[in-house]
Amino acid sequence: MAKKVVATLKTATGKDWAKIIKAVKSPKTGAYTFKEEMVPVDKVQEYLAK
Repeated sequence: MAKKVVATLKTATGKDWAKIIKAVKSPKTGAYTFKEEMVPVDKVQEYLAK
């Protein structure tokens, strides 16, 4: 599946997207998990500000 995502990012329209990986701490266990999301490049700062 990762190969498919990388292949789509190499197209002309794929350059308009950014993959954001955030570490999120679980309030219950204290362990960190990673949340991955694809957002448009112009919305990256808005997403990180949340």
